Amino acid sequence: MIEGFKLAALEAGQCIMEIYEAGFQAHTKGDGTPVTVADQKAEDIILQHLSQLCPDIPVVAEEAMAGGSVPEIGERFILVDPLDGTREFINRNGEFTVNIALIENGAPTAGVIFAPAIELLYWGDHQNGAFSAKVTLAGSEAAQKIVCDAISEPIRVLASRSHLSPETESVISRLGSASITSAGSSLKFCRIAEGAADFYPRFGPTMEWDTAAGHAILCAAGGKVVTEDGAPLLYGKLDQPEKRPFENPYFLAVGDEKIISQCCAR
Repeated sequence: MIEGFKLAALEAGQCIMEIYEAGFQAHTKGDGTPVTVADQKAEDIILQHLSQLCPDIPVVAEEAMAGGSVPEIGERFILVDPLDGTREFINRNGEFTVNIALIENGAPTAGVIFAPAIELLYWGDHQNGAFSAKVTLAGSEAAQKIVCDAISEPIRVLASRSHLSPETESVISRLGSASITSAGSSLKFCRIAEGAADFYPRFGPTMEWDTAAGHAILCAAGGKVVTEDGAPLLYGKLDQPEKRPFENPYFLAVGDEKIISQCCAR
């Protein structure tokens, strides 16, 4: 299945880059978040692939959800964010991604992330581990297995470029001499998975399609994603008080589980 996810992400990424280079206009959705024609066209491509690859598995896709299409889900479903980091796309800094993930019994078990502007493809599953490859129009380079690094000193923290909340700043301040780097989209999970960073605290709103693919890849590389009380971050959260369907709680993504107890978990 993951090979099918990769093909879908690559084709969607190619479409996104054609729009990126040709120029586009941004609009605002009902929830106040930005959207472009690239979001919808990329989602259409992915949904077409998935309808052929796994027609019996429900798909929860960001733009379809924004349009009011909420599928019935069971223990197994797919989450799609066709263009994660739309603000990064609009700002033309290259830090945007295509995200596809398989959810089984509340956990992300396989995920693919493609960053088309920087030509990097990441994927992983709980059986085979995590990998990355450089992908260009000329073809793909050999896949490289990626694994999380042991906790470093100072701890290398990733913070959202567009969504740095006061709560996140407070967590970072408690780390003392942490090294802080801003980054956009789901690439933060990938940076930890490949050993280039240690910690991504997110004390701000995210949706399940924002995190599932990165979560799957990070766990496949040996990392972990938990809520602020140390419980696993779960998926398929439809009915929850005071939150939207599929909205995540605050979470901590780490390469080394020691960070959870040493730094932040209550």
